[in-house]
Amino acid sequence: MDRTIVGRAVAGLAKLTAIAGGIVLLLLAVLVVVSVTGRALIWAGLRPVTGDYELVAAGVGFAVFAFLPWAHLNRGHAVVTILSDTFGPRVNAWILVVTDFLMLAAAIFIAWRHGLGMIDKFNYGETTILLRMPLGWGYASGLVGAVVFVIVAFYVLVRSIADALSGRGPSAHEGGAGH
Repeated sequence: MDRTIVGRAVAGLAKLTAIAGGIVLLLLAVLVVVSVTGRALIWAGLRPVTGDYELVAAGVGFAVFAFLPWAHLNRGHAVVTILSDTFGPRVNAWILVVTDFLMLAAAIFIAWRHGLGMIDKFNYGETTILLRMPLGWGYASGLVGAVVFVIVAFYVLVRSIADALSGRGPSAHEGGAGH
């Protein structure tokens, strides 16, 4: 892990975002338990939580985007190394640069399109059916994670370029065999 100020800041931001996603998932699990219990005990005067599906959809959307930065920073994405296992550390370092560039491009595209979707939802005043919650807020919460993903992807690409230029190959957790 990078011990520079920038490295620690990016890691801290990614970790904070992932923790927020985890907290939201825990709260959603409690919400689902309460709502299912309410459905099961309607005969006893209880009832499900109104809008539980709407809240779960918004919360899970946030959580998915919240975990992306941490996963990418720690190389938690699936890696297929059938071909790259035959290459040495230098080639694998440059393959990692290419894949990190592509991940940055994907992160930028996702954040851009997600941001446009959020603006549309706010502009048209779309809301959920039961809670009348503006859909734009769900998009906005996901956009936070998408923007952090762009920041992390840019940092990871710069780190990969520096490693490749210095001749350091990827470590075992980064894919490639040259370790």
